[in-house]
Formats: sequence, structure tokens, C-alpha cells
Amino acid sequence: MKKILSLILVIILTSALLVSCGAPATTDIESGSVTDSAVDTDDTTESAEIPANDVTVRVAGMTGPTSIGMVKVISDAANGTAKGNYSFTIAGSADEISPLLIKGELDIAAVPANLASVLYNKTEGGIKLIAVNNLGVLYVLDKNSGVSSVEDLKGKTIYATGKNATPEYTLKHVLIANGIDPENDVTIEFKSEPAEIVALLKESDSGIAMLPQPYVTVAKTQVEGLETVLDLGAEWKKVNPDSETVTGVIVARSEFINENPEAVATFLEEYTASCEFVNTNVEEAAVLIEEAGIFKAAIAKQAIPYCNVTGNVGEEVKPMVNGYLNVLFEQNPASIGGKIPADDFFYIAE
Repeated sequence: MKKILSLILVIILTSALLVSCGAPATTDIESGSVTDSAVDTDDTTESAEIPANDVTVRVAGMTGPTSIGMVKVISDAANGTAKGNYSFTIAGSADEISPLLIKGELDIAAVPANLASVLYNKTEGGIKLIAVNNLGVLYVLDKNSGVSSVEDLKGKTIYATGKNATPEYTLKHVLIANGIDPENDVTIEFKSEPAEIVALLKESDSGIAMLPQPYVTVAKTQVEGLETVLDLGAEWKKVNPDSETVTGVIVARSEFINENPEAVATFLEEYTASCEFVNTNVEEAAVLIEEAGIFKAAIAKQAIPYCNVTGNVGEEVKPMVNGYLNVLFEQNPASIGGKIPADDFFYIAE
């Protein structure tokens, strides 16, 4: 118990390094109704493999891009048409999810990629990565500053969110790879909220900002003349062809995987199908996103094509994730929990 409490404290302190989206709100969705978040936390009982439809899988996501790929599963669970049994929680931030995973009160969660590494390291392998759910969602926006390439950022001021977190590390890595010193060749002004940046751009005749989706879409609806000029995911790929900007992943407790491989396989099957649904049925998916409490349908409809929703599973996720974590490690080892995870970080179904 002391070890668990210590881990929870470490994760909460570490969460300042992580990126998450959305307002602080939590919604529990089970079979279409609001439920009590209290659950049985006793994971010590040894049991035989349980059929997927005989176990309730407790799944969490956040109010941002990392959750939108699962909205069809959320909807199907609420309508009673899902293959598995699920209880979904939509939280406002990553630090709401981490302690619940550690205590065994959640089984599966959508989280930032670096948080997955932190959790793996702090629990000594108690958390595994089972899928990648979002690639790059960071973009550079320009209002009358003449920026059309990374090189054009030299000498400019960039407003951004995500100081000491993955947005900062991603931006700096792309700048350095293009011969720009982030400390001397540009000025990066970090703000605590995207709304602050939107207000600054509204009041100025020109300006440059780095924002994640869906805040890119929100900003462009509020600031006249604001244009998306750089996709940082694409710029990353240019200089790191063997990796990706892995914004979000799906993780699961190792104990849950071992005891319920059928349930995990069913979830992954439904999750990958849900991702395909979101990408090919944008208008319908946008409605489901609002129903799940992730963000408004009008914004979701415009943002989905730029959120890089994916359902990558299996061996293919290893190089993209390891490449991304290596870059973060080089800039700040603490951002991924102090070390690159071992190979058993990745759950590969047999």
C-alpha cells in the first residue's frame, strides 16, 4: 500500500510535464447512463481467462484528441450494441487518470505517449502500451507574419502552450533540425491556456502561434486572417523519417491484460473499427464526440481531419513510439519517466 501511495504521488508531480487537452470535467458513461465512479479495486484474485462479454472493461479518456477515436465504441456501449462490456470515463486531464490506473480502478486508458512511458517506469512494467491513437496534432498558425516554412520562424516570436511538456520538446526539436537555435534565434512565449494566445492574436495586426487541435480550429474561427502554415507532425517526419510525433496512445494494466486477453482483443478490434468510422464518417462522429462530452460537434467536424486519428497496433507501433520517446529523452529524461521503456512496454497479441 505504501508503494502504491508513493507511486501515485510521483505520477501527480510528474503530470506537470505532460500535455493534455480540455476543461476539468469528468463524465462516467455506462450503458447510456451516468454512473458512480466507485469501483472494485481488488486486482489480487487469480482467475482463469474470462470471456470478453463476461468482464466489464473500465476505460478512460480525456476531453481532447486522444479520445475521439473511441467514440463509436462509447456510443455502441451506451446503445447496448458493443461486443464487449464497457464503462467509460471522460476526464479533464491526465493527472485524473494516472492514479486510477495505478490503483487498479481503471483497466484501459487513452493518454499522452510520454505519460504511458512514465507510468510504465514508475509501476515497473505494470502498464503496457496496446495501441497508438493519435499522431501529430500540433500546428503553427500565422497572422500576417509571412511564415511559410520552418526557416521563416527565425527571428520571430512564437506564442505557444505546453512549456516543459511535449509541445515544447516537439517545437524545439523541429527548430534545431532546421538549423534554428531555440534559445537565440527565436523567442518562444509560453502561455498557460490557448485562450490567452487567441486573445493576443485578436488584438495584434500580426502574430505566430503553435497550438494543438482542436484549439487550432477554435482559434481560426475567432481570429480573422489566421492561417495554418506548418504541420509540425509533417515537419518532424521530414527530419525523423523512421518515427512519428506520437501524441496519444492506449495503455492497459498488465495484470488486466494477463487475466483478460479476450476482453483486450475485443476492445482493440472495436477500437480500430471506431477509428476507421471516425475518419470516414466525420459528421456522424462529430455528433458522437459531443455526446461523449469530449468537445462540441461544430468544432469536432472541422478538427477531425487534422487530429490524425489512428488505431495502430502490433509490431508497427514500436519504431514510431521509440523514435518519439528517444527525442523526448534527449531533451528531458524526466518527461518519459527517466529512461526508455524496455521491449515489454509494448503489448503484442499472439
